[in-house]
Amino acid sequence: QVQLVESGGGLVQAGGSLRLACVVSGRTYVTGWFRQAPRKEREFVARITWSGGSTYYADSVKGRFTISRDNAKNTVYLQMNSLKPEDTAVYYCAASSASTTRTYDYDYWGQGTQVTVSS
Repeated sequence: QVQLVESGGGLVQAGGSLRLACVVSGRTYVTGWFRQAPRKEREFVARITWSGGSTYYADSVKGRFTISRDNAKNTVYLQMNSLKPEDTAVYYCAASSASTTRTYDYDYWGQGTQVTVSS
């Protein structure tokens, strides 16, 4: 059983930064970040493999967001810079046994953390 707990969300002005953290308990191959804005489907943001550190990003966040992990702390981070109002969403971390961007391939999910970017 894998458990994930997110933290670090909040309110920030456009152009600002936030760092989200996801504490992962249990073994997992890939940890991903997703987000869901009101009245929109949940979408992939970034993912990282636990052992190799391989990363992959959605085009919408490439160059602005960075995913990383600290295995000693069992924590995956999402550093978000140059935030835009359209980044406003609930952000979720999730675990998968496959290196994938598809929501339905992720078996375990955190409770989510709200990120609001004001213009």
